Amino acid sequence: MDRKRLREQALARKTRIEEANERVTARAGRNLVFAFGSGIALAAVFLLALFWVRELFPLLALVISCIAVYELATAFRNAGRRVPRVGVIIGSVIVILLAWFQAGEGLLLGLLAAGALLSLWRLVEGLMPRFEAPWRTLIADVASGFFTLVYVPFLLGMVVVVHHYADHGDWWIFCLILIVVCVDIGAYAFGVTLGKHKMAPRISPGKTWEGFAGAALLALGAGVFSAVVLLSQSILLGLLFGAAVLVTAVAGDLTESLIKRSLNVKDMSDFIPGHGGLLDRLDSILPSIIPMYIAVMFVGAL
Repeated sequence: MDRKRLREQALARKTRIEEANERVTARAGRNLVFAFGSGIALAAVFLLALFWVRELFPLLALVISCIAVYELATAFRNAGRRVPRVGVIIGSVIVILLAWFQAGEGLLLGLLAAGALLSLWRLVEGLMPRFEAPWRTLIADVASGFFTLVYVPFLLGMVVVVHHYADHGDWWIFCLILIVVCVDIGAYAFGVTLGKHKMAPRISPGKTWEGFAGAALLALGAGVFSAVVLLSQSILLGLLFGAAVLVTAVAGDLTESLIKRSLNVKDMSDFIPGHGGLLDRLDSILPSIIPMYIAVMFVGAL
């Protein structure tokens, strides 16, 4: 009887744990066990390339860029915009490599070269009977492709430039990620526990003003900590850096939510277990690269 009772208790406990996990998964919108495991693995690879095996960092940025532009180009194609996937991948290679070897000038040159290549690619493709389209459609396709190049490889190219050429560039990048992570944690923690007032119900129903307040609190704290402790900069710079990243991170998150909502998809892909697509993990980071790059230039580190 004792063994039978123990088995029944163990089974009941297992059932309660599974039910609790299902409730958490339903509320979070994803499997948190898979999300945590894959997140730890990605963080380990990122930190290894950022601080210790520095030669891997541009290659990591290149791989991330190629996967992300493929996801974004596919999303555009699903919406009726024919963005050449091979073309944007080649464009990513051009932008990242020129940023790596020629710094900021190479980054701009790479974007122009990749944009010209992609434009020519789509226009020539449009002359073929199979892909023939009106000029307005071709121009819209080219514009979508150029946006893809700017949004992913150009911004990631900024990170490569900072990492390779700026003083303490690795720590600037680390601080950027730290603040973005704090924005996500603050928004989630305050949103789940206190969230009542919707921020943008039509775009992202889960986001609340209480979550934004939590994100702001942690972002400003992380900004000051990063500036004073990790970068030897002023408190004012830390506050400005944290506030700027807060705005760009939230704006990036809402922008991708709007894109995915218009495409009627939950995630850009299922590339990362528990997280969705790679671009889904970059939505807050990519636009936040801009204030980091400006801050690095402002303090004369680049």
